[in-house]
Amino acid sequence: MDVIAHYAWIVWIALVLIFVIVEVTTLEFTFLMLAIGSVGGLLTGLFGAPWWLQVIVAAVLSVLLLFTVRPPLLRALKRGGDPTPSNVEALLGQRGTVVVPIVDERGQVKLQNGETWTARLLSNSPASSTAGPTLDTGSPVIVTAIEGSTAFVVPAERN
Repeated sequence: MDVIAHYAWIVWIALVLIFVIVEVTTLEFTFLMLAIGSVGGLLTGLFGAPWWLQVIVAAVLSVLLLFTVRPPLLRALKRGGDPTPSNVEALLGQRGTVVVPIVDERGQVKLQNGETWTARLLSNSPASSTAGPTLDTGSPVIVTAIEGSTAFVVPAERN
């Protein structure tokens, strides 16, 4: 038991380093709170407390920090985020124009953002039928889904 108490500071420093390294990769503040709790255990040990008290102090401090400090930090971190949709989310609902007629579920559309996509007519749209849905060049469409490099579209009203 004396050996544990004598070398506990090494364990605390190792835990702090491990928690900080993991925190740098996750950025969720969980391991940061555990690292600060471990510092509390280290400081308790430096003041001569037994190892079991060091563990209790580290655990209590970590739990308190997780439930009191971490939530406001996460809110502050996410507050500055850009709410503008990007990637696939930015394409959903976007209007476009058919540039290669959509025949037998294949064609191309040019979207408002200038991108040209392979397009398929969504099977439950009003223009679809058993004879093969078609949309002529210049027809307005709205993107409803993206699957791979194909935009699924439905006919839109002309402006």
